[in-house]
Amino acid sequence: MRASDADRQRTVAALEQHTGAGRLTLDEFAERARLAHDARTLEDLAAVVRDLPAEAPPEERPRRDLLALFAIAAVTLVLLAIFIAVTR
Repeated sequence: MRASDADRQRTVAALEQHTGAGRLTLDEFAERARLAHDARTLEDLAAVVRDLPAEAPPEERPRRDLLALFAIAAVTLVLLAIFIAVTR
């Protein structure tokens, strides 16, 4: 099946994440990004990231981040309430 521009962009975004995580050097990233931009099929794109671990889908990461932020805020409010109760 032929790859779309959106497919190529998702692959390059995944390569950016792997580079940020230290799995790829900048030279490897540049070469693979070039291959991704030149890819004509989904199979060509899959070959660019075949040896890299699968990342969590992007829509799951912000939800986890939001949940962690909510937990930190809740703990902060509880500690603040305890501090106010003790100092009165």
